[in-house]
Amino acid sequence: MRALKALVAAGLLASSLAQAAPILNDDFDSNPLGLNAVPAGWTVSGGTVDIIGSPGFYDFIPGSGRYIDLDGSTSAAGLLSVSLSLAAGTPYLLEFGLAGNFRNSDTESVAVHFGTSSLTASLPIEASWTAYTLSFTPGASGAYTLSFQNAGGDNIGMLLDNVSVTTVPEPGTLAMLLSG
Repeated sequence: MRALKALVAAGLLASSLAQAAPILNDDFDSNPLGLNAVPAGWTVSGGTVDIIGSPGFYDFIPGSGRYIDLDGSTSAAGLLSVSLSLAAGTPYLLEFGLAGNFRNSDTESVAVHFGTSSLTASLPIEASWTAYTLSFTPGASGAYTLSFQNAGGDNIGMLLDNVSVTTVPEPGTLAMLLSG
């Protein structure tokens, strides 16, 4: 009986996680390819980013669709950001993929900020897609910024793809589901 409860709880948990409300989900595939471009719904400030990839436009990781070169073609890395309306006390999970630049010998670094949470990621030149996560729970409801800033300024930056922000079930909900 205990095993059955655990199985049911796991199924409910998986269902709950699968139904996590997406706040943002962008693989950049619907954007036109271009140098010094701005992806739909995003803002670029202080420099530029490029939308590259398939079909055959600086496609360094074939089969990945379109993605962002975080250091555009002006020798000034742009700050790629989006404003999100978030609710107080609700935990949010940011997930995204980064890859090396595939063009020069430098290790690249990117600073990621999500509300008051942040991380810095560094990858070597030929690093393939690497998954990252960052969580944030706002103390007050309102607009919060999600941003990606490449540390370079040489027209060659880390690659960004598959950015998503979802709500996360609260720990009490998880405990209730797991207890059956």
